[in-house]
This record gives sequence, C-alpha cells and structure tokens, in this order.
Amino acid sequence: MLKNLPSPEIHCHHDHVAPPASGSRRRRLWDLDHHCHCPLVGVSLPMDTLRRLVNKALGGSAVANDYEVHAGAVSECARRCKLSELMQAELDARYAREIQIFKAAKSALAVAELWIKYLKAGDVAGAFWAALSHPRCDVPLQEAMCKDLHMFQHQAGAGVRLEIARFNALAEENAVLGRELGKVQERITRVMAQKTADMERLHAELLQARADAIAKDSRIAFMAQDLETLQASIPQLEDKQRLQKRVDQMAQRQQELEASNADLRRRLAVAERAVAERSGVERSVAESPVVPDVQAVVVQLHQKVVLCVGGRSGNIANYRDVVERVGGKFAHHDGGVEDNASVLDANLAAADLVICQTGCISHNAYWRVKDFCKRTGKRCVFVENPSASSLERGLAQITLPRPVADVLAPELPR
Repeated sequence: MLKNLPSPEIHCHHDHVAPPASGSRRRRLWDLDHHCHCPLVGVSLPMDTLRRLVNKALGGSAVANDYEVHAGAVSECARRCKLSELMQAELDARYAREIQIFKAAKSALAVAELWIKYLKAGDVAGAFWAALSHPRCDVPLQEAMCKDLHMFQHQAGAGVRLEIARFNALAEENAVLGRELGKVQERITRVMAQKTADMERLHAELLQARADAIAKDSRIAFMAQDLETLQASIPQLEDKQRLQKRVDQMAQRQQELEASNADLRRRLAVAERAVAERSGVERSVAESPVVPDVQAVVVQLHQKVVLCVGGRSGNIANYRDVVERVGGKFAHHDGGVEDNASVLDANLAAADLVICQTGCISHNAYWRVKDFCKRTGKRCVFVENPSASSLERGLAQITLPRPVADVLAPELPR
C-alpha cells in the first residue's frame, strides 16, 4: 500500500485549507493542512511506534526503510483510511494530558501562549498535536507553529551534533578510565588473592594452635587422673606426707642446733682464752694492753633483734644487710630526728641487742638509750662512726662474752 502512495513534500506551498473558526470539535489528522503532516508524524510519533502502526494497517511486516515508512505514512494522513485512523487514535492516547491542558484555551491567543510555554520547555511533541487539533487554531497560528517547529528541529540537530561530539569525548575518556580501572581491579585482585592466602595460612595456624592446646589440656587431664589414681593406690599417703614434712622440719632444726652448738663452743674457747689471759692483761695493762681482734670473732645472732638507733638514712639498707647476714633481725629508730621519740622505749623493750650511733642521734634519744640499757642490763654498744664497718665491729663486740666485752668497752652499761 505504501509503495503506491506519492512521496510527501516536506515544505508544501499549495493553498491551505482554513480551519474552522468556531465550534468545539477537535480537528482530525486528515483535516489538517498537508504541510503539517510531515513535521507532526516526524516529531509526535516515534519511529518504532509508526512502524508498528504501519504493520498493523498492512496486516504484515513492512520491508521499507525508515524514510519510506515515514513518507508513506505522511501521504496517508491526507485522507481518512485505516492507517490515518490508527495514527489519530495513537496521537490522542499518547498525548491525552496535553490535549486536556490545551482544552482549557478558549481563543487562538491562549493556544499560542500554551504552545510557546511548551516550546521554551523543549516539550513539543504532545503540544504540537494538541495545538494543531485544537478547534481555535487558525491559519496564522498554524503557520507560526510549523515555523517554530522547523527552527526547533534545526536547533535540536545542532544540539545533537554537539552532544555527539561531547559523547565521543566522554566515550574516549570512559575508555581510558576503563583501562585504568581494569589495571586497578587487577591489582586489587592480586592483593585480595594474597590476603586470602595469608588468611588461610593464619587460619591453619590458628587451628593448629587450638589442636595443640586441646592436646595439652588432654595430657594435663590424663596426668591429673593418673595422679589421683596413684595417690589412691598408696595407703595413708597424707599421713606419710605429713610425717615427711615433719622429718624435714626436724632435720632443719637439727642443723640449726648443731650450728648453734658450734658457735657456743667457739665462744667458750674465746672466753677461756680471755680468762686465761686476763691476769696477764691486768699486770701489763699500764705498759702494753692486749686487745683481742674483734673482727676475728665469728658473729652469730640466731634471730636476735638488733635495734640500731640513729645513723644515716642512706646507710639503713647496708645496716639491715649486715645484721641479717649474721642471722639477726634488724630494727631501726632514727634517734628522734624523724621517728617519734615516744616509740623509742617500745623498740628498746623489743630488742635483744642495741647499737647506738652517737654521731647521728639527738641528745634526748642518746640519754634514753643509755638509761634504758643501764636499768635493764641490755647489751648496748655506742658507735661514733655511722658506717657499715663500724656496725660490724659493734656487732662483734656486743656478741662477745661479758669479760671480754668489759675489756674492750669498759664504759658499756650493764
């Protein structure tokens, strides 16, 4: 059917048929001037929709190209036929909203104002059909609309060319970015593969560590069970353990007693020598008195409490070391410089031996110590030098028997 139809002229110059000036019936497609059909079909009906309508009118599939389909459809718009009726129905259905909006216009001027509004917005497809088919659309408005649409198509074509150039530039940039993205994705893939391998390795190590821990716990549980079984198999195990502990304590006590006996024997020998030599000392004391070597005496305190009164605060640790090294318990009072002087009497009462640092002590503390030791008979040595070596000599002197100590320190209070 389309091949037998003449091709349309896009810009026709034959006489126009004037649209009706009154009435409310919208004009049909075949009522329009022929020069309006080409822009109307080209703008208002997409090519796939137009080909579908042509195929429906032919009852088959058209083999013509897009231009031939367009040209045949424009030719058929001049008369009422199946294809023109299908296009009329399609236009009314597709642009029902625009038709309803233009329906409110009651004059050609109102239609023109609506057309200009849609033209500026770039939405001309539905507005062109609604305005052309409007009963108030006259010949001047119709020609003005065709001219506006003609220029709009030119501008749209230029815009399309600009958009194509812009699209090509964006496509090229997109290709570059795509290649860069591919490289980044490749690197990410390698990193992810490495991280996955590391995670798998760490997971395997974690499983191995858990297995080792479970194995150790199992061995501990088995050993505890074996220990319980072994303890249950030994009769009176608790009594034997208690007796063994008692034996160990007695052996330790025996060693302490043996050491104490050896010390007493040594001290007895020293005392005997001192008594034997005392008569000689008394006879020759005015000429050349014999003084025993105090430092040669072996000192053993046997857990006696040694109170050191006075001394330098920086030497207290050395004092403690000297006393504890020979088996004593160290106690200290600063002699009233920092410690409360009222505590001194309690410390003196709790001490077994007293060493008074006369160079680093208050006068009140000095007389307290001297008076207390004189009244109670507690062994006391007065040392002028606050050094650790002086403390050692004082310990050696204070542990000598009374006769020897009297020779060495006659001023010692008894």
